[in-house]
Amino acid sequence: MKTSSLTPQILHVIRDKGTEQPFTGELNDNDQPGTYLCRQCGLALYRAQTKFHSGCGWPSFDDEISGTVKREPDPDGRRTEILCARCDAHLGHVFTGEHFTVKNIRHCVNSLSLDFVNDLTVKDTEEALFAAGCFWGVETLFKKLSGVVKTEVGYMGGSKYDPTYQQVCEGDTGHFEVIRVLYDPSKINYETVAKYFFEIHDPTQTDGQGPDHGEQYLSVVFYYDDAQKKTAEKLIKQLIQRNYQIATRVLPVSIFWPAEEYHQDYYQKTGKTPYCHHYTKRF
Repeated sequence: MKTSSLTPQILHVIRDKGTEQPFTGELNDNDQPGTYLCRQCGLALYRAQTKFHSGCGWPSFDDEISGTVKREPDPDGRRTEILCARCDAHLGHVFTGEHFTVKNIRHCVNSLSLDFVNDLTVKDTEEALFAAGCFWGVETLFKKLSGVVKTEVGYMGGSKYDPTYQQVCEGDTGHFEVIRVLYDPSKINYETVAKYFFEIHDPTQTDGQGPDHGEQYLSVVFYYDDAQKKTAEKLIKQLIQRNYQIATRVLPVSIFWPAEEYHQDYYQKTGKTPYCHHYTKRF
């Protein structure tokens, strides 16, 4: 369950059954092929081919992946609420009789209830969160790891509400530059993902990463549960036994604040290459 990393805006929708303003969700106009996941637990809910433009201001679908969406009478006594069948995250409402498509059904879903991945067949996902220096280079390398279906960069670990890049760079927010990694557990496991994290940056550097110095660039594994924590501690112990002086910290997950859009897929957008991250086999 990813509740501990979700922003107040997302929690307002999925936990408190709120509704985002129409035409404001980032997935409303998304037409890419892929799959829509539950933002809270990572379960695949909808395929892109079932999405259509209804003009209502929210993502609309005329079918779900079998067994993933459940329906309950809404407290207003008029509508039917739809929820993730696994974790009960509020998605939105379902309507019939509008004749938008031949299936004559519309799942009206909040963008904040969803994650989108460019994978047409994924059925489930799990999540890992790491800090390993400048998130531009970290994201570039994680995108190359087979089994990873989505990456997103942002900020975590500090006390500043919804920090900006400039504020984090000033070094007094307590936040780290972080990558959020979604992966398909049928293709890769958490330990493999965590090993890769230790091999794409220098986990022995104590003052940042490469030429980037500052608290925001330090090495951290953020864990959701005891299993992730134990895995991270086990890998650190293995590296210490191999004479690495590991500086990586292991901390509980806190709110993940997505970075500004221009930071997402930065090197892909700019055509530049990472300057302080590369793969070094350590296991």
